[in-house]
Amino acid sequence: MRLIEAQQAYRIQRQELIDQRRELLNRQKTMERKMNITEGGRELFAEEAATLELSINANKEKFEQNLKVLDSLAEQEALVWNAEVCRQQSDAMSDYAVDMAKIMEVARRISSGGRVPATDEQKLMEYSMELYMSAKNMAMLKELEEKRKQYDSLWDEEEEEQAEYDPQGKAENAEVDIALPEGIEPVETETGS
Repeated sequence: MRLIEAQQAYRIQRQELIDQRRELLNRQKTMERKMNITEGGRELFAEEAATLELSINANKEKFEQNLKVLDSLAEQEALVWNAEVCRQQSDAMSDYAVDMAKIMEVARRISSGGRVPATDEQKLMEYSMELYMSAKNMAMLKELEEKRKQYDSLWDEEEEEQAEYDPQGKAENAEVDIALPEGIEPVETETGS
């Protein structure tokens, strides 16, 4: 059962217990009035009053148990929610750390006199113009000393990986171990699989 379904069921039960308690308390007030109005009412209605009191106590116990379960479900929901938020933050932070490492590597390559793609230089400039200018100044000093090395982009690999991801194609081409219904032949698809 899903958590939300369990919460909904226990909330419905809680409302039923509240309605039942309200009815029992109204019956108890009516009973007390009868006991006070009727001569010898205490003795006449004692058994019924005791039964009513037991019903009220049983209702109270069920209500408290219901609240404990609802609290537990709310706690579980909060734990799942927090775990998901932490996972999302972790993903974002790891992506940021990877980007920072790439930016620092681009700055190192430029400052060592290497040639990097314009897109990598642009990302470094967007991150920090000061770091970019420092790397360029170091490169000018190195340029006087030796031949510059040429590098490939650090971000091109990432863009290629994203272009290759095709969930629809993977889903359609996934192998399944299932027999076809009797009398049905496999149908050739556009991809020829």
